[in-house]
Amino acid sequence: MEFNFSKSNLPKQLFINNEFVASKNPKKLELYNPKDDSLVANDVDLAGPEDVDAAVAAAEKAFPAWKKMPPIERREIMYKFAGLVEKHGKALAELSRITLGAPYGAFGAFEVGLCSEAFKYNAGWIDKFAGESFPQEDGFLKIVRNEPLGVTAGIVPWNGPLGTVGLKAGPALATGNCFILKPSEKTPFASLALGPLIVEAGFPPGVFQVLSGDGMTGSLISSHMRIRKRIQEAAAKSNLKRVTLELGGKSPAVVFDDANLDNAVTWLSNAITANTGQVCFAATRVYVQEGIYDKFVAGYKKALQEKAKTIGDPEDDSTVMGPLIDKAQFDRVSGFIERGKNGQGTLLTGGSRVGDKGFFIEPTVFENVKADAEIITQEIFGPVAVLNSFKTEEEIIEKSNNTNFGLMAGVFTQDVNRAMRMASAFDSGMVGINCVSLMMMNAPFGGSKESGLGRECGRDALLAFTERKTIMMNMTY
Repeated sequence: MEFNFSKSNLPKQLFINNEFVASKNPKKLELYNPKDDSLVANDVDLAGPEDVDAAVAAAEKAFPAWKKMPPIERREIMYKFAGLVEKHGKALAELSRITLGAPYGAFGAFEVGLCSEAFKYNAGWIDKFAGESFPQEDGFLKIVRNEPLGVTAGIVPWNGPLGTVGLKAGPALATGNCFILKPSEKTPFASLALGPLIVEAGFPPGVFQVLSGDGMTGSLISSHMRIRKRIQEAAAKSNLKRVTLELGGKSPAVVFDDANLDNAVTWLSNAITANTGQVCFAATRVYVQEGIYDKFVAGYKKALQEKAKTIGDPEDDSTVMGPLIDKAQFDRVSGFIERGKNGQGTLLTGGSRVGDKGFFIEPTVFENVKADAEIITQEIFGPVAVLNSFKTEEEIIEKSNNTNFGLMAGVFTQDVNRAMRMASAFDSGMVGINCVSLMMMNAPFGGSKESGLGRECGRDALLAFTERKTIMMNMTY
């Protein structure tokens, strides 16, 4: 099976049992290019009940041999797959870009690297993911094993269609599970194109499969009685499958008077413009202490106006900010901006569409926003931030935590004691000190409150895809 996909030769069939097969479901996905709203394809397979059942059956058949495969062999397959992702990285990024609109230099290359690195990182754990043992002085030796769940699945978002494949499939496969990947209906092509790479890397049939589809497909997967890991509500109603959820946020960033101004401006301007603001942990609530507020405003505004100059065709190498993903997202973000202009805050910069076709929008910031305004309480998922001043540390802790979300927070200060106090006080799963809106492969990634459940990355990701089994050996005779 040869990898020969490109924007002129799109993968459109399901990848089941190491083969591309036509869906049994007559319905198809329809996709458009966000740079000009032109039709990309209207004949992409949409997996239905029979297709999901076929993938699950293939995975069940493959599971016993896959979990028993010697660790070195499984590791080498994953390393080879990571190398193939890198080898075909530009083509895979193009397949994402055609419906996501993210430029290669600003985002596509990062995604390819994230996917590849996730497979390498998790492969490295395969012969090192140890269990535990407890002393036998009470007459019983206790051994705890980490065992694979079986058939697992990952429903990945459209804003990181390739990178998130690595974050979910990597730990699942490394721990001996079979994995069914369901990409977003908005960005299916890079995931489907992995089929030939899966075969070339040496994954046995049924171990790693890809089902394109919409919310109906996701519902079938999450409620399937023979899949052991996926969505919470459906999991509770089916077989209580294991769940990890990463659901986004409304991240606060706090800038104190003693902060390095240039550093804060750089991180915070990047935070709402990366992937055109379509990032789960983007710092969209910015609080600046009164003593440095005016200087920060000047620097932040200038930086975002410079970013606006890089908006353009995602196919151009000079472009940093591409379009929002589609008309629905453009209308949603534009709606928040227009309502924000009507009494929710003072527009500092941006606020307008760029051009007359496609879904391009300026980086937008509102000042002096009330605590109950929707632009400060709701996740907009676009290049929109709110900017307010504050006086005291006590005041800003309360304001920062006044949200239903809790994915990430950031604090900018040169006072290490204050930084650690703030890090402790933030009600969020991750905190950046003199940085924000970032993640690390070897450390837990996830949030609190409505920002999700469980953790990805690091050892936590491996634990999420395994069951702990306690073995007790009688040593008394």
